[in-house]
Amino acid sequence: MALVEIVMPKMGESVMEATILSWLKKEGDTIEQDESVLEVSTDKVDTEVPSTHSGILKQILAREGEVVEVGKPIGIITTDSGDEQEKGNGQEVKSIKSDAIGMVAESSEQPIGVVDSAVSMQAIDIPRVSADRFYSPLVRNIAKKEGITLEELDRLPGTGKEGRVTKADIISYLKLRASSAQHTITRSASPVTVGDSDEIVEMDRMRKLIAERMLDSKRISAHVTSFVEADVTNVVRWREKVKDRFLQREGGPLTFTPLFIEAVVKALLDYPNMNIQVDGTKIIRKKDINIGMAVALPSGNLIVPVIHRADQLSLAGLAGKVNELAQKARNNELTPDELSGGTYTISNVGSFGNVMGTPIIVQPQVGILALGTIRKIPAVIETPEGDLIGIRQKMFLSHSYDHRVIDGALGGMMVRRVADYLEDFDINRTI
Repeated sequence: MALVEIVMPKMGESVMEATILSWLKKEGDTIEQDESVLEVSTDKVDTEVPSTHSGILKQILAREGEVVEVGKPIGIITTDSGDEQEKGNGQEVKSIKSDAIGMVAESSEQPIGVVDSAVSMQAIDIPRVSADRFYSPLVRNIAKKEGITLEELDRLPGTGKEGRVTKADIISYLKLRASSAQHTITRSASPVTVGDSDEIVEMDRMRKLIAERMLDSKRISAHVTSFVEADVTNVVRWREKVKDRFLQREGGPLTFTPLFIEAVVKALLDYPNMNIQVDGTKIIRKKDINIGMAVALPSGNLIVPVIHRADQLSLAGLAGKVNELAQKARNNELTPDELSGGTYTISNVGSFGNVMGTPIIVQPQVGILALGTIRKIPAVIETPEGDLIGIRQKMFLSHSYDHRVIDGALGGMMVRRVADYLEDFDINRTI
């Protein structure tokens, strides 16, 4: 008989901690291998953690609501294995630990409950080590946890040997930053009054994360938005003509989203400098085109699954991925890989009846396109015989981009090129 330590499993490259939502087993319960033991919530999505051992849940070490770092123990299972030696006043605990930085297992055992789960919105990675300055793992961990960028670290004066930043330095900086932020809030925010008939509702965890990341994105990126109106009459007519046949052949609907994604991918191939990311003062040109698509959840929150290497997929392939990811998002079944690695994002605000929007960039990307609702409107149509008035299907495209690295010319040409691909859509195209 042996004791096996349950540790918080690794659940994505950028996930460093998780909150325990609920234990599905109580102390003394029998657990089968691969049976779910508890539910946890990361900065991605909620998921169940299965056991890699059979036995009895001897002790729960971390209670519901606690935030636990990856690799830290959360419970102990008594197993029937006889390969452990007794030690001291009891049996040796088989510990499965993970490095807090690299999350590399030190034991030959698999961490219990290693599952793929994941929100959108991508987590901020540990700041990379500056080429001109050394930062200890502890300092980098604190910086990551508190959302301190590498630029901020490089500006931070250090009191350690050779000017290195110490734990005390970064703690002092955090206190100063918090004090400054509170002062700004005190000066700018109006007091909130609550009446007897008002209802106070606490934000859920995902909404808090979204709020934090939206504020971070506005603080980090200089947002500019360009607008273009596109005539998508040919797109609408073609889809209406082929959608029933597509459903029969592919087993899933042909929505407008894959058609829009196809146009965005073509435009990104024309303007590769839109398919970049920013790391401090460095620009990273991304080879793959990975399109994030915002999906509304039943809770009212948004999540952004990613279609990887979208430029290598056919229209049918894009449609299949769109349907698959949307369904998995609504069923809370997305994996970390399906929620990370995006290089450009679209948000279909038209699905809510909105004409246009000014979307906020998903960091560390530099562009996001909002797709407005498609409307029938009277328009001037140019013909060889002269101009005439006709009914056309039109929509607005709203392109928000990071003005630190994307000038108005590139940002404007990018959204115009998307509109061109939609307007020039071949009505005689085969599926």
